[in-house]
Amino acid sequence: MNRERTLSRDVTATQIPSGDKQTLTAGSRLFIHQTLGGSYTVQTDFGLFRIDGRDGDSIGEQVTESTVSVSTLADGAPDPVAVWDQLKKVYDPEIPVNIVDLGLVYSMDIERSEGAEPSYTVHVAMTLTAPGCGMGPAIAEDARSKIVLVPGVSTADVRITWDPPWNQSMISEEGKMKLGLI
Repeated sequence: MNRERTLSRDVTATQIPSGDKQTLTAGSRLFIHQTLGGSYTVQTDFGLFRIDGRDGDSIGEQVTESTVSVSTLADGAPDPVAVWDQLKKVYDPEIPVNIVDLGLVYSMDIERSEGAEPSYTVHVAMTLTAPGCGMGPAIAEDARSKIVLVPGVSTADVRITWDPPWNQSMISEEGKMKLGLI
């Protein structure tokens, strides 16, 4: 696969590691580093960016549907399995294993807010592989954007914590296999 591309149209991308949104202009040259989780990690003359799968056509790739086709639970709450499935679509731009299998997600809770119509917030506590890792904002933004696609989710709160510190024993068996650790 040729990984060198030219943008066919303007695209809003997420800057790595800051997580800020920025417009990449048509005609920009880029190099595709990673195509996991329904998004593309690309290198431009201005740094690394993540392009959402719905904009795949802008780099000559297939458009990836970003909807989640599951139902809410009987009370209108989001399905926790669907939230976990979305978290498994989030990747560190430098590691080809999702954040769940890397053992970076410590907890996921769904909270109901009372009101005329109930709304649900998903709270995620996660960590990074190292305290100095600058990818946190980009990874947290990717997780938030994927979680809010789950039917019934009103908002997503993704918090990065360092307690307990991450270590390789937290990686799932599947993750270890992908990384060649077993």
